[in-house]
Amino acid sequence: MGRKKGVAEFEETAPDDFDPANPYKDPVAMLEMREHIVREKWIDIEKAKILRDKVRWCYRIEGVNHLQKCRHLVRQYLDATRGIGWGKDGRHPSLHG
Repeated sequence: MGRKKGVAEFEETAPDDFDPANPYKDPVAMLEMREHIVREKWIDIEKAKILRDKVRWCYRIEGVNHLQKCRHLVRQYLDATRGIGWGKDGRHPSLHG
């Protein structure tokens, strides 16, 4: 009755049998798709956190020259933070009216 040792294995791709037109047709595929979306969002959030730490480090190291020296990191961080929120309906922010 102990836990299994090792690393949990996850499917890296979306389920093949999920139908976006009728998501309730296969409840198992719907739940697998939901887990896939959540996992991908968490990965994007963690990537943004890593970039944020790099920007902080660059600002601290470069001092007054941070505007020129850290610009590429700031652009990467801003690009990484766009569209990774937990919207109520799960749509990309560009699709909101």
